[in-house]
Formats: sequence, structure tokens, C-alpha cells
Amino acid sequence: MTGLDRAIRDLMRAVSERIILPRFANLDGSEISEKAADDLVTVVDHEAEAMLAEGLMQLDRSIAIVGEEAAHHDPSLLDHLSEDCWIVDPLDGTHNFAHAKPPFGIIIARASAGECQSGWIYDCLSGRFCHAHRGKGAHVNGERIAARTTGEEPPVAAISRIFLTEEQRALVEAKLAPHYRLVDIPRCAAEQYPRLALGQNDISSFKRTLAWDHAAGVLWLNEAGGKAARLDGGAYRVDEQDRPGLIGASSPALWDQFAARALGS
Repeated sequence: MTGLDRAIRDLMRAVSERIILPRFANLDGSEISEKAADDLVTVVDHEAEAMLAEGLMQLDRSIAIVGEEAAHHDPSLLDHLSEDCWIVDPLDGTHNFAHAKPPFGIIIARASAGECQSGWIYDCLSGRFCHAHRGKGAHVNGERIAARTTGEEPPVAAISRIFLTEEQRALVEAKLAPHYRLVDIPRCAAEQYPRLALGQNDISSFKRTLAWDHAAGVLWLNEAGGKAARLDGGAYRVDEQDRPGLIGASSPALWDQFAARALGS
């Protein structure tokens, strides 16, 4: 690990230990609210983001910080996604956390000109630390890893249906369900991306592709030798917030197969 990796790991661990874990299964109902339908936020999200932002500023004050909660209140911060910036999800898996269940974690990415250059993913309960830098491989707890499939037949697919329309759900049942063993998603990108590289899931698809959820995971999975890309095969960019559709797979071959079926070809 580089010095930057260690510094960010230590920052994530400190935020987890000081702010997040003491409130796990210990939240009052008044400390949980809805940003939108089925999109929760807690006081912990805000407190964690503030501590992470302070720590990142100490590492590099020259670039902007785009935090999920700050951007919700000030959408103009999203303009920085096309520049050099930190991207922060202070508590990924808030819905789980608010309901006193795992998984949940912290995600940080560093991007330049709309492309993620580095990503860090921290599991608050296990302490698992995933990191990647563009062109330098993917790592878990400092050890370089290579993506592996589940080896199951049919392959295991975690399909997010939460934000799908009824028509889209019907297409999943018709085009995909016959070819895969469908499993529930963890509602936590900090968990879903590791599952795709560590032999637990083979495929996952996402409708919403917000930068704080996906930038680090997409880079990490691709650096591990899996494949994460838009449905049309295009690269994921952090500054395309409103562009729907993203597929992650434990191997390029599985990605190709799933995309062909999803597109009906």
C-alpha cells in the first residue's frame, strides 16, 4: 500500500470507530429521515461526511470534495465531477444501517476529468479494505487479488429491482431469470462490488449509477480483471450522473453474455 492508501484506510477506520459503529442499532427514529422515496439519511451520514471531508482536506486541499449529503443540499457541487475531485459516500448502505442490519461501509474515490483514478472501499463491521489505482491492480487488505467467478451453473446474478418499473421487472423475469440463479442484492455497493470479485456473485446490474456509489467499485472490479461498464459497453464516467444502466461481472465473458441477453440479442 502507498502512504495515501494507509492514510485513507486510517481515516475510514477512525470515522467508522468514532462515528458509525457507536450508533449502529442505536439510532432514535428522529435521527432518520427520507431524502426521497426509499432513500434514507441519518445523522450519522452527515457526521461521518464532515469528518471524512476534514481528513481529505488535510491530505490535499487543492481539489474539491463531492460528498453525497453535501451534493444533495447543493447540487452545484456535482459540477466538480468533471474536474479533479474526491467523491465521498460517508455511509453506503444507509437503509441497512437505519434498520440495524449489515452490510454498510464507506466509499471514497478520486477522479480527474470525469474518470475515476483511485478508489477505496471500507467495510465497517469486518474492517475489510479494498483499494485500487488505475493501471495498478486491485487489492484487499493490501494483497493484490484477481477476480474469480462463483463457478456455479447457472451463474449467480444479483439484480437490483428496487428502482425498476413494472415493465423492466417483467423483462428481467423473461430474459434473465431463466439463465441465472437470481439472488437478493445487499443494498450496499461497498459489499456488492467485492462479492463480484471474491467468488460470491457473478453478475450484478444497477439502474441508478451515482458516482459516490459506483466510482470506486467500478475501478476496483475492472482492475481485478472483472468487468464493469455501461449496458452498451461504454466506460463508466463519474460525471454522467443521470445516465442509467450499469453491469458488473466477475469476468468479461460473463459480462458479454449477460449484456447480450439483457439487450435481447
